Amino acid sequence: MTAAAPVHLAGQRLMLDPMGAVFWAERRLLAVSDLHLEKGSSFARKGMLLPPWDTHATLDRLTLLLRRWAPDTVVALGDSFHDSDGCGRLPVTEQQRLHAMTRAHRFVWVLGNHDPKPPEGLGGDWTEEFNDGLITFRHQAVMKAAVGEIVGHHHPKATIPARTGHVCRPCFVFDGRRLMMPAFGAYTGGLDVRDPAIHRLFPRGSRVFLLGKERLFTFEMGAPTRRTAPEPGLFDRV
Repeated sequence: MTAAAPVHLAGQRLMLDPMGAVFWAERRLLAVSDLHLEKGSSFARKGMLLPPWDTHATLDRLTLLLRRWAPDTVVALGDSFHDSDGCGRLPVTEQQRLHAMTRAHRFVWVLGNHDPKPPEGLGGDWTEEFNDGLITFRHQAVMKAAVGEIVGHHHPKATIPARTGHVCRPCFVFDGRRLMMPAFGAYTGGLDVRDPAIHRLFPRGSRVFLLGKERLFTFEMGAPTRRTAPEPGLFDRV
């Protein structure tokens, strides 16, 4: 059984899913970030061959989430396609799957830096950011944003010690004011949570939620001026 972890943002209870999504039960809203669909075909056009199955694998995982949470609204936090032409390269079967999703749920596609132009005929609504009055969903964080911001873009990951060495996994980063989501796409890399690009967005320190197979593992991350590397024995299973 998969165990999601609760956090509270802007007075709202959110559930962090170990697959890398957020569910807001009060609004029946599911959020994912950085799908980077058709990254494999984008690389192939540049002569860097990757197995062409990233979109299929990513949509398989998204399908599982839709079944698990049965949301009314799905918010994709930008970089849903790896480039502005990605939607046009979708295989027919994957186009059909996406169309079925956007018919069954209200989809809100937030524009990102990789996909600044909305593709035609995909279904759903396109916007620079999505705000319901309590929480703002955007691709990139605003440094001085008010409490209640959910963002993507940086693909946060963290490394923790394990019995056989170290384990590196995507993660959520949360400080009570802002939630940064992991990348959801099958071929997405990651940026270490200790990198200044991420760390400066959490000046008071944060809690990191590392994605596991069926649960999350969490540890505290100190403020940028203090030690930031996690120590063995400080991890809690959620």
